[in-house]
Amino acid sequence: MTKSQPKTTILWFRQDLRLDDHPALIAAINNGEKIVPVFIHDPAVPRPLGHVSRWWQINSLQNLQTRLRDLGSDLLYFEGDTQTSLNKIIAETAASCVFWMRSYDPASVDRDKQLKANLLENGIDAQSFAGNTLFEPWQVQNKSGLPFRVFSPFWRACKSLGNMRSPVLAPKSIPTFIPDTLASATDIPNVDVPDNMPALEDSFQPGEVAALKRLRYFLDGPIENYASNRDIPSIDGTSRLSPHLRWGEISALRIWAEVETYRQAGKVSDKDADKFIAEVGWREFSIQLLFHNPTLPTKAMQEKFESFPWQENPQRLEKWSWGKTGYPMVDAGMRELQQTGYMHNRVRMVVASFLVKHLMLHWREGEAWFWDLLVDADPANNVASWQWTAGCGADAAPYFRIFNPTTQAVRFDPEGTYIKKYVPELAKLPMKYFFEPWTAPEEILRSADIVLGDTYPKPIVNHEHARDMALSAFKSLSPNAAE
Repeated sequence: MTKSQPKTTILWFRQDLRLDDHPALIAAINNGEKIVPVFIHDPAVPRPLGHVSRWWQINSLQNLQTRLRDLGSDLLYFEGDTQTSLNKIIAETAASCVFWMRSYDPASVDRDKQLKANLLENGIDAQSFAGNTLFEPWQVQNKSGLPFRVFSPFWRACKSLGNMRSPVLAPKSIPTFIPDTLASATDIPNVDVPDNMPALEDSFQPGEVAALKRLRYFLDGPIENYASNRDIPSIDGTSRLSPHLRWGEISALRIWAEVETYRQAGKVSDKDADKFIAEVGWREFSIQLLFHNPTLPTKAMQEKFESFPWQENPQRLEKWSWGKTGYPMVDAGMRELQQTGYMHNRVRMVVASFLVKHLMLHWREGEAWFWDLLVDADPANNVASWQWTAGCGADAAPYFRIFNPTTQAVRFDPEGTYIKKYVPELAKLPMKYFFEPWTAPEEILRSADIVLGDTYPKPIVNHEHARDMALSAFKSLSPNAAE
């Protein structure tokens, strides 16, 4: 490394795979030095990715690399321990600074604190910048200076702050220094679509360009009547921005700003805009919950649930996982997940409730399955949502609120359109029996080409009996638990 080479700032991409509204990138440009954009795949931090998340991450990285190359820059890819990799990059580039955007999961927070201390000790200017949130997790507090545990007052407090920065457009150029060779850098690998997910590539396109395109599409169409349509799984009534947010291909602030622009122009109603932005708020709430409760992935926030009599039943867990419960809405949701890496949010609540309340299997079993298969498997959203459904988290749906999978299907998929897409073997069954196939007379089943227990499973539990068992278990935690 010769002295004539320019000083450099390492721009460390993590879960912020974009150029638009990227505070660390803007700071690096303003720093007046050459930039080396890098990504380090450290399998141990924050948590080993599921195959689907890894597929998305790799495709997003390839898209980011293309975007950077269009600006005369590049993205250097490394694999291994983060500290070791950064030390090598610093040595090979004579970097004087390392900039990155913050992550808020416990493993990343611990890693980053140690990393920053080590870099500063070695004379490297290490700076972290606000992550992909509307507010930092420590900014929103109740009147006692403590983090919120209930969403509604949390969201009111967020909106009352009113000091969000304006999102910054992507730069037109990036002053880049890429050495002729970096011994530790490798090509971004390819990750194939899982064999059992033929619809994954048809359903989603990773990358910043696709994220911005999807936002524009949503604002020009599906956001109309979002407040009511968001619960209907058979229609394109949601934003489907969650995987793009998970990998930071679009910023939460960009979404907020664009929705407000449409609202002010009269292109979206206050009702629909407020409802959609509140969903972004739930993501915000989940992030601050995990930040302030680092044991959230493994322990219930409500301590009494640590003694809940969760069952161990691998056979039932397998049937739930593969959409073979005998309950059409549950099976449709689990098969959608299997085929597309995604599941409609209303259906997520139904299948999650079924696991923890009908089958009384631990919420961690469901959380792990979702983590492995979801394109939007997020460290905060996933665990907070599972604890919410199980009734043991913050602002949780009470455990005794048990979704009836049949009435949920009748209410939100009355024509069976969604269910027929993923459970086609029920398509010929008359609607009178469609949501409860086990109630159909034998001749009706035969005419619909259904053999219960063969072409379609019998229910693995009886709803009323399962409900009574769950409520009895819940009452055992506290004499007044169900009041």
